[in-house]
Amino acid sequence: MSPVIGYWGRAWLRFKAQRRAYWSLMLFALLFVMSLAAELLSNERPLLVHYQGAYYTPLLRDYPETTFGGDFPTPTDYLDPFIRAQLAQPGNWALFPPNRYGANTINYFAPSPNPAPPSAENWLGTDDRGRDLLARLLYGFRVSVLFGLALTAAGSVLGVLIGGVQGYFGGRIDLAGQRLTEIWMSLPELYLLLIFASIFEPSLTILLIIMTVFGWMGLADYVRAEFLRTRNLEYVTAARALGLSDWRIIRRHVLPNSLTPVLTFMPFRMSAAVLALTSLDFLGLGVAGQYPSLGELLAQGKANLDAWWISLSAFGVLVGMLLLLIFIGEGLRQAFDTRAG
Repeated sequence: MSPVIGYWGRAWLRFKAQRRAYWSLMLFALLFVMSLAAELLSNERPLLVHYQGAYYTPLLRDYPETTFGGDFPTPTDYLDPFIRAQLAQPGNWALFPPNRYGANTINYFAPSPNPAPPSAENWLGTDDRGRDLLARLLYGFRVSVLFGLALTAAGSVLGVLIGGVQGYFGGRIDLAGQRLTEIWMSLPELYLLLIFASIFEPSLTILLIIMTVFGWMGLADYVRAEFLRTRNLEYVTAARALGLSDWRIIRRHVLPNSLTPVLTFMPFRMSAAVLALTSLDFLGLGVAGQYPSLGELLAQGKANLDAWWISLSAFGVLVGMLLLLIFIGEGLRQAFDTRAG
């Protein structure tokens, strides 16, 4: 077994030995996979329809209402009682997802005014616009996790690049980098978000870019310290004496031995990214109008205190997600602790 494989293998065994962190990772992975398949679990369109001897796939293609016995050539509303009755006739059938509502589907046929409490039709109730709360939470979970992953990956790459250059070369490069970092840290991130929100239409891309250019600094300090420590070790000095280029030394020797803070901080950085997106959507500075958002649901719960199911469901999903990420982060931190046996 090579030293690298042995190191990662031992780290995985130490992580797996921590049952809370291991099962948190398994549960988070399961929830994330389910959210990626949200269209198959929660959608107003059937997955497959058999009508008058023919098969249809509404999930992949739009069909006019006239296809199923309607009067108008408009896209079929599969929640319409008439369409439901047509698909329920003998010989016809429709395979619906477990939850028959999408993220933006409005239940126009709800018996109670919106926001409606939990019922057999809407398991967690509806929001103030009549949209199914379970579907909003499922799709909102996916948006939050994907945004957190993208922001964590982009910030980590930028932090490793800047911190690694400062730490490996040191001297004037390190000094200039530290001064520029201090200047950059003094810029008000929230004010810049407000300015860009007034200039451009808010989008996940704009938020990702702005938060990435500010989110690398904390990680860069740890990577810089690891590079400063590692660059003077004997094997790095020997590689430099053998004539290896700086790039090869960094790629093969310094960087692999400096990734511990990057890996251990990833779940915490991801939880911070999810919380930041939720906070911006709650304040109305995010993209809650374009995508399902946990922050928007929290804002709805604040505006509709009598609709307890909105705030309770959104708060429960957000807290559960952050707890899982924190448990995973604690497990990674202990797994990569070199003092552990």
